[in-house]
Amino acid sequence: MANFNLNINGQQHQVEADADTPILWVLRDHLNLVGTKYGCGISQCGACTIHIDGVAARSCSLPVESVAGKSITTIEGLSPDGKHPLQEAWRTHDVPQCGYCQAGQIMSAAALLQENSSPSDAEIEAHMRGNLCRCGTYNRIKAAIKTAAK
Repeated sequence: MANFNLNINGQQHQVEADADTPILWVLRDHLNLVGTKYGCGISQCGACTIHIDGVAARSCSLPVESVAGKSITTIEGLSPDGKHPLQEAWRTHDVPQCGYCQAGQIMSAAALLQENSSPSDAEIEAHMRGNLCRCGTYNRIKAAIKTAAK
């Protein structure tokens, strides 16, 4: 076990973990930041998406040692009061059904809008392709992203 200094949602945390422990489990088990979800464990579904230095990343297969010293943002840190434009748009468009994938969807969408403030439908679809929703709310997700982009 080693000690890691982590900057998560603008706060410094020191955690003790094995170097190869996925940051997902450090967030959930060590720091009780449970908004980031475990989906597939192989970086294919997007439920575990967080931002590392502003870039969307899959936390289920990202070792804690690789993110030490970097800026980590989880769904809890996207907006302290839950009023990020994407979170508001998600409510406006009634996006979630079961809701399990939504934190990862929102985090991926936030990364897209940081890169491209006015994405086309094709750009939204291409960027969000790696985030799976078993409930099939893709049309509402796209509409919410377009609303947030305004």
